[in-house]
Amino acid sequence: MEMSLLEVKNHLMAIDDEFSRLVREHADYERQLQTLASRPFLTEDEQMQEINLKKRKLSLKDQMERIIQKYKKESILS
Repeated sequence: MEMSLLEVKNHLMAIDDEFSRLVREHADYERQLQTLASRPFLTEDEQMQEINLKKRKLSLKDQMERIIQKYKKESILS
């Protein structure tokens, strides 16, 4: 039986240090973005910070997705 996406993520969090690090960083960027979003006005520096955080967060998501796809491919083959 195929694991759900949540099950795969939880499994990878338990066995893959790199995946765990990426998840923690992704969550940290999300918290920082939420803090910026709660402000009524962003300075120019904060706007640049927001853009950079979004780019880094997306990059981490892409990296996590590659690890997930690799795991799924390997688990199907074994």
